[in-house]
Amino acid sequence: MNHYSHFKNWIDRSVTPFFGGDDRLLLISFGALVGICGGIAAVVLNMGLHAMEDAFFPYRFFWWSFVLPGLGAALSSLFLEKVIKEGAGHGVPEVVYSVSRHGGMLRGRSIFSRLVSSSLTIGSGGSAGPEAPIVMSGSAIGSNIARFFSLNERQRIALVGCGSAGAVAGVFNAPIAGLVFTIEVIVGEWTALHIVPVAVASVAGAQVSRLLQGNQIPFTHLHFDVDLATTIASIGLAVITAGACVLLTRALRSSHHIAGKVPLPLWIRAAIGGFIVGIIGLFLPQVLGEGYHVIQRMVEGSFTGGFALVVVLVLAKILATSVTLGWGGSGGIFAPCLVVGSFSGLMYYRGIDAIWPGLFQVHEGCFALLGMAGMISGILQAPLTAIFLIVEITGGYETILPLILVSVISTTISHVFEPASYYFRDLIEKGDYLRPRTDAKVLSDLQVSELVEKDCVSVPKNMNLGEFVRTIQQSRRNYFPVVDEKTGDFVGMIHLDDIRPYLFETMLYDTVFLEQIMTTNVETVDIHDELSEVLDRMDASDSYSMPVVSENRFIGMVSKATVLDKYRRELRVQTS
Repeated sequence: MNHYSHFKNWIDRSVTPFFGGDDRLLLISFGALVGICGGIAAVVLNMGLHAMEDAFFPYRFFWWSFVLPGLGAALSSLFLEKVIKEGAGHGVPEVVYSVSRHGGMLRGRSIFSRLVSSSLTIGSGGSAGPEAPIVMSGSAIGSNIARFFSLNERQRIALVGCGSAGAVAGVFNAPIAGLVFTIEVIVGEWTALHIVPVAVASVAGAQVSRLLQGNQIPFTHLHFDVDLATTIASIGLAVITAGACVLLTRALRSSHHIAGKVPLPLWIRAAIGGFIVGIIGLFLPQVLGEGYHVIQRMVEGSFTGGFALVVVLVLAKILATSVTLGWGGSGGIFAPCLVVGSFSGLMYYRGIDAIWPGLFQVHEGCFALLGMAGMISGILQAPLTAIFLIVEITGGYETILPLILVSVISTTISHVFEPASYYFRDLIEKGDYLRPRTDAKVLSDLQVSELVEKDCVSVPKNMNLGEFVRTIQQSRRNYFPVVDEKTGDFVGMIHLDDIRPYLFETMLYDTVFLEQIMTTNVETVDIHDELSEVLDRMDASDSYSMPVVSENRFIGMVSKATVLDKYRRELRVQTS
C-alpha cells in the first residue's frame, strides 16, 4: 500500500507539469490511451458474445429451448444485483447522468459489469444490443483513468467521452459514428475541448478493433443506384420508422412499469421476461439475440419471408425487446432498433412494390438500410449519429441523400410524440439531466453552503424594542433572525422596513418585545436544497433574501446578489 501511495503521489506531481498545463495536449494524450482501452473492451465484448452464442447454440433446437433466454437474463440480473451490486439498466442513461450531475464519476467495476451481464442476456437469445453496455464500459475506463491521474472535473468528463467514442468506434468499426454519438448524446456540447480528444480516442478505438478483428464493415450490400423516386419515397419511410420509434419507446416504458408492479425478485422477473422472449423465438427465431445476421440478409436482399411475415416480425421484435429490457435483462437498444428499422424498411418497400410494381430501380436492401437510419435517429433523436453510423457500418455512401431525409424527418416526428429521447426521458422527468452551459447546469455546481452569508446578528424573542434599536446601530444588515433564547430554535425574522414606524416611538422601547412584532410565517431554505429551487421560491415570493435554517437552527442568509456573483464566477470557469 505504501508503494502504491508513493507511486500515486509521484503521478500527481508529474502529470500536469509534464504537459506544461496545456489541457489540449493532456487530453489528446490521455484520449488516445482511453480510446485504445475502449477498443480493447469492444473486442472483449464481441468475443464474449460469440462465446456465449456458441455455448447456447447446440441447445436451440430442443423443444425446451425457450428457457434459454430466461436463464441468461436471470444469471445476468443476479450477477449485477448480487455480485456487482449494481441495478439493472441500459448503460447510456447512467453515463449521461454521471456527466450531468456528478462530473463524470463512474465506479471501477462498471468497466466489466455490463460486459458480462449483456453477454449473458444477448448470448442466450435476449433481444438486446451490446452498444449501451460497451458505452458504459468505455466511459468507466475514461472516468477511472482520470481519477487515477487526479484530473479535474472538466478533464474527467472529456475522458468519459473519449471512452465512449473509443468503445463505440471499436464495436462498430465506425470512428466517425463514435465521435458524433459521443458529442451528440453523451457530452452534449460541440466544443474543441471535447471534439479533438474524442476524435483521437475514436480513431484509436477503431484501429485497435481493426488490428484484432480485421478491417471489415458489419454489413455488406450490393451497390444502390438511388433515383428520385427512392428519395421521395424515403419521406413515407420516415413516417413509418417514426411510428415504430414511438411504439418501441412506449412499449419499453409500459413493460418496465408492469414489471415493477410484480412482487417478485428482480432476477425472477428477468427470467419471466426471458421465457416470454424464448416462446416468441420458438415461432419467430429472427427476433432472438442482437439480430445482425438477419439484418445482413435484408440489406443484401436475400430475406425470403413475405410481406405479412415482415409486418409480424416488426411487432414481434418490438415486443421481445421491450420484454427483455423492461423486465430486467441487460443490454442496449441500438441493435434492436437496427433490426426493427430494417424490417420496417423491407415492409415499406414490399408494400409499395405490391401496389406499384417496378416503381423503384433499387432493390429492397436499400430501404432496409434507410429504415435502420430512421429508427436510430428517431429513438435517440440524434440524426447525425444515425446518418454516420449507417454510412460507416454498411459502406452505403451512395444513399446519403435519402439517409439525411429519413433521419431528419423521423427525428422531427418522433420528437412531436416523445419530446425527449429514450435515453433522456426518465432523467428529464426526475430533473437529473442538465444540459451543458445552461442555468440549471451552472447552478447545480453551486451549493447553498457556499453562498450562506453569516454576518447576520441573531436576536432573542424576549428582547425589547429599545435594546433592538441599539443592536441595529451596530449592524449593517436589514434582516435580523429571531431565536428562542432557551432552545436556540429559529422562530422568526424582523426586517427593518416592516417595523420602521415603531423605531421612532420611543415610548414603546420598554413595552414592546420582538416576539410581538416579528414575522413568524417565514419561508426558509435548507442547507441541502437545490439552488435552482431556492431561486424559484425567491421569485415566487418576490424575495431577495431567505434565511438558511437547518434542524431549527439559523445558519445565515442566502441572497440573489450573492448567487449572481457566484454564478458569474462559475460560468467563467465552465466556459474558459
